[in-house]
Amino acid sequence: MPELPEIEHLARTLETALPGALVRNVSLLRPDIVRCTDRRSRRPQRRVSRDDLLLGRRIQGLLRHGKELAIVSREGPAICVHLGMSGQLWHCPAGTRLRRRDHVHCVWHLRAPRTGRPHGRLVFRDPRRFGGLWCFASIQELLATRWSQLGPDALHIRTGTLRQALSTTSRSIKAALLDQRLIAGIGNIYADEILFAAGIHPQSTASELPAARYRLLAGTIRRLLATAVAHGGSTVRDYVDGHGSAGSYASRHLVYGRAAQPCTSCGQLLSGTTIAQRTTVFCAGCQALFRQD
Repeated sequence: MPELPEIEHLARTLETALPGALVRNVSLLRPDIVRCTDRRSRRPQRRVSRDDLLLGRRIQGLLRHGKELAIVSREGPAICVHLGMSGQLWHCPAGTRLRRRDHVHCVWHLRAPRTGRPHGRLVFRDPRRFGGLWCFASIQELLATRWSQLGPDALHIRTGTLRQALSTTSRSIKAALLDQRLIAGIGNIYADEILFAAGIHPQSTASELPAARYRLLAGTIRRLLATAVAHGGSTVRDYVDGHGSAGSYASRHLVYGRAAQPCTSCGQLLSGTTIAQRTTVFCAGCQALFRQD
């Protein structure tokens, strides 16, 4: 599943094409992947119109929080995009063919900011349909409802904020990092990589870390995620950025997917277990266990 680095890199690649573009038409091929909220009651409604999908609106820009991306129009309405496990969102320039036509669920037809000429298409594709689109009357409504349920963004997490979030749970540090209500943006891949880089055993109790480890962990989270963003994120299977290109950070993974292989630091074979129903890989020699017996 795409995590924070993939969505941040996706937003940066789309920022070169979308701001200022006019949505001249919308082709919704799978209405069931869209969720819309009644503006008065805020209850989910099933029927979605093309107006909800920014028809006739001009795109102001993109926002990201955790693993979610928002397309914001100048007039107010916004769309929240979640890629789920296999979702893709890319810009197809004018005069070029779609790179994939299977499992395409929504297509926005754009006009250029200043000339009004065709500006290509923005394509949402999701083979497994675990992702989707959520329509909001304004970015304020999105922030107040959906994103208010998420913790602070991991890319900018500070020591005090991290310690406050983790001190409220007796779960393992790996399970806590995966909880989007505590910290937004970290999934299974980067949780393993972050804990290895910080030298913390994934079964350590989140609230039992020494003060110095909270500082180390916060810095490691920021540094490792920023590095992953700079390398385009990790393409393990389906992820591509806004230009349709794969990320290269997977070649830098030190523990994720490497159970029973030698640790790159000490040479000991990496261990594998399951934490919070997710496969977890770590080095028992390099990662210290902090837990109250």
